[in-house]
Amino acid sequence: MDQPTVGILHPGSMGAAVAACAATNAAGVLWCEAGRSTASVERAARFGLTPVATLAELLDRSDIVISLCPPAAAEDLACAVAGHRFAGMYVEGNAINPERVQRIAALLEHGATVVDGGVVGSPPVGGKTPTLYLSGLADATGRIEALFAGTAVRTAVLGTDVGKASALKLAYASFQKTSRVLVALAVGMAREHGVDQELIGIASRRTTSYLSEPEYIAKTAARAWRWGPELEEATDMLAAAGLPPEMLRAAATTLARWDDVKDASELTLIEALDRLAQP
Repeated sequence: MDQPTVGILHPGSMGAAVAACAATNAAGVLWCEAGRSTASVERAARFGLTPVATLAELLDRSDIVISLCPPAAAEDLACAVAGHRFAGMYVEGNAINPERVQRIAALLEHGATVVDGGVVGSPPVGGKTPTLYLSGLADATGRIEALFAGTAVRTAVLGTDVGKASALKLAYASFQKTSRVLVALAVGMAREHGVDQELIGIASRRTTSYLSEPEYIAKTAARAWRWGPELEEATDMLAAAGLPPEMLRAAATTLARWDDVKDASELTLIEALDRLAQP
């Protein structure tokens, strides 16, 4: 198969680096410089991307278009692409929920083939090797796998259902990003009382991720009747320190859904998750 021409929409730090990897197996990688900042122009030049004057030109010349932009812009960008009757392959690679991905697929269904994508990891520079998870028609995901073969962007296909890749991306991001915010709140709370270094010392003795221990969810459910009130106390402590308390208040509300399984030693993971999903 001939090498495709690739268009990258809104090449930010992730998009430009991913596009540069795609150039390994592409005839060329284009980007539209209309309305973009000086920083975008410099970034695109640094990664060797070829500028075009308009979105229409980019779409007309591209076989594959990759959308990697701020989540809030994803649907409007897809609408603009649909308005130009793009008939190639559209990789929706943004951190958006599966329903939005499916709406975008419906917008483009009369011409383009939509592949759902989700990038997990840092931009592929300096030895970083993110994974691009894919879902969609087998022929289409196969073409994207070939596009990134032998590059720093790894690929993994999750199946043919559009939305799976985005679901995985958001599920992981919900833990990863929220965890970083929780660190800021915990350290901020401790700092208010002069014990932040001691807190960091306690945490440094534990190196594994809670996300890798799903079996502990059932134990969390059984202890929720105690943990919820603890978080309510912490909520008051955050507020007293001038820090935002809403996240811990929401966690306490979540724990309250397990109030009826107090100290249940035989509770399974599936049972705990099922109870969590019932208001």
